[in-house]
Amino acid sequence: MAESSASGAAEESGGDDASALSRLIGYARPWRGRIRIAAACSITNKVLDIAPPALIGMAVDIVVKREDSLMAGWGIPDPADQLVALAILTVLVWVGESVFEYAYAVLWRNLAQDIQHALRLDAYSHTQRLGLAWYEDNSTGGLMAILNDDVNQLERFLDGGANDLLQVATTVVVIGGAFLWLAPGVAVVALLPIPLVVWGSFAFQKRIAPRYATVRDRVGRLNALLANNLSGITTIKSFVAEEREVERVRAESLDYRSANSSAIRLSSAFSPLIRMAIVLGFTATLVVGGRMALAGTLAIGTYSVLVFLTQRLLWPLTRLGQTFDLYHRAMASTTRVLDLLDLEPEPDSGELAPESVDGEFRLEGVSFRYGNGAEVLRDVDLTIPAGKTTALVGATGAGKTSLIKLLLRFYEASEGRVLLDGHDIREWRLGALRRAIGLVSQDVFLFHGTVRENLAYGRPDASDEDLRRAARLAEAEDFIDALPQGFDTVVGERGQKLSGGQRQRLSIARALLHDPPVLIFDEATSAVDNETEAALQRSLRRISEDRTVIVIAHRLSTVRHADQIAVLEGGGVTELGRHEDLIDSGGLYAALWRVQTGSPQAGSPQTGSPQTGSPQTAEAP
Repeated sequence: MAESSASGAAEESGGDDASALSRLIGYARPWRGRIRIAAACSITNKVLDIAPPALIGMAVDIVVKREDSLMAGWGIPDPADQLVALAILTVLVWVGESVFEYAYAVLWRNLAQDIQHALRLDAYSHTQRLGLAWYEDNSTGGLMAILNDDVNQLERFLDGGANDLLQVATTVVVIGGAFLWLAPGVAVVALLPIPLVVWGSFAFQKRIAPRYATVRDRVGRLNALLANNLSGITTIKSFVAEEREVERVRAESLDYRSANSSAIRLSSAFSPLIRMAIVLGFTATLVVGGRMALAGTLAIGTYSVLVFLTQRLLWPLTRLGQTFDLYHRAMASTTRVLDLLDLEPEPDSGELAPESVDGEFRLEGVSFRYGNGAEVLRDVDLTIPAGKTTALVGATGAGKTSLIKLLLRFYEASEGRVLLDGHDIREWRLGALRRAIGLVSQDVFLFHGTVRENLAYGRPDASDEDLRRAARLAEAEDFIDALPQGFDTVVGERGQKLSGGQRQRLSIARALLHDPPVLIFDEATSAVDNETEAALQRSLRRISEDRTVIVIAHRLSTVRHADQIAVLEGGGVTELGRHEDLIDSGGLYAALWRVQTGSPQAGSPQTGSPQTGSPQTAEAP
């Protein structure tokens, strides 16, 4: 199973959280003003939260020193009035703390939601612009893990972790400053654990970041397997492979659990170790500050403030383990999401977007290979005339579908060029090029929704009459009317409530409703019965007038009326002509025709079996 390249990149760069944070800050530039306001509310709330120990110290100071207290110096000599003023100040501090707590909670949570929404939308929008080759190399489940789980992980950090980091930093700065101002001698021992905590945090970060990168990679692999199995549930059931697939999921889930356990063991050890460092600072403050108070070199009120502030300073550091845990998970996820956004989209530098398209394709010396593999197409020269029907036939692996992918510019030719109406398709805007082409694939995809919604996917404004006309041309109108709710019947995920032939006809109707100047049918009649195929052939002859039609088919009976038939063999066009001419030439096409029809020799076709698509079937009136 292919793993996401974004996942691999995340694992390689997972240890560089500083880089991930820098990239995240760059991405969050549009929200910078709101971030500043939210940060200011967090800092103000923490400053007010630290104030109560100082108020307690002031109360002790009033009781002990009375007219000589600190508040007496503020112009309030009476101790009773000082207590009233202190009570009013306390109420204001608590009210202010509550107001700013509400403000930062609302601001950070809304920011988290907005950034999460924008990041998911940007990531999904970017994936839409990636080339088809990237999708073929990566799993849908891995991509879903990035778009959902990783984006949500970042939201969880912004929702609470950012505020926690700001408030811890504010606590250290404000209380550390107060210690140095009130009692520099006590400050030295009280702040002693801080360097240990900082050093421990960086050491923890260095060890935990790669583990969380591994966790993100494992969850991507697990999601990929789950998504793949849910899509292939019919195959799993038909081969009675349920237990085997449960074991595969169990193995991936155990890998994910093991990776998580490794990270959990390390992250869980952080808080207890930090707690041991903190108790040293707290007990040192009690002993050193207490001796200074007993000696009369430190006021009792100041000593009370220092004791309470020491707890306020050091105790929040015990939560750093949880906060850093959340932070590292978020940075690992951020790396994966931003690595996805850094992938180069498929090139779209063309400027051509004509209002009308004739539909003539010309391939000049075209060669193509997938990645570093062998050449699939080799030095192909082929003209597909406008307004005519061209069939591509040949054995499996001859390069027919690859040629179609080049016409749609899903891939770029390795050598040579592809022209549409005389212009290199690289000069066309991708949107204009693909709007000019309607593709009906053998692998039909229907969205979970109604028949109407699926038919109108290319033309959301189509009228009911337009829908019926397209359905009629595709021989789909009768079976649609027979459905429980007709055009409003829900087809299920990937159209699973419909038969293969019904899905195929809806796909054809969808392309016809789009009404492009070029129609490509890639084995479009492979899933229909002979009677339906004959009806579709009649429809195709009607819709092919003044339109370029390209048909890939293994059943030669479906293409015998084409204006030209190109036979692909070994990556090149070995035969080109009409059906009768190719039969008379006695080449590969004639041999394939004899095999499919049971004809002992080239020449006039004989009646074959219904399973092989006989000439009689193809010519049904």
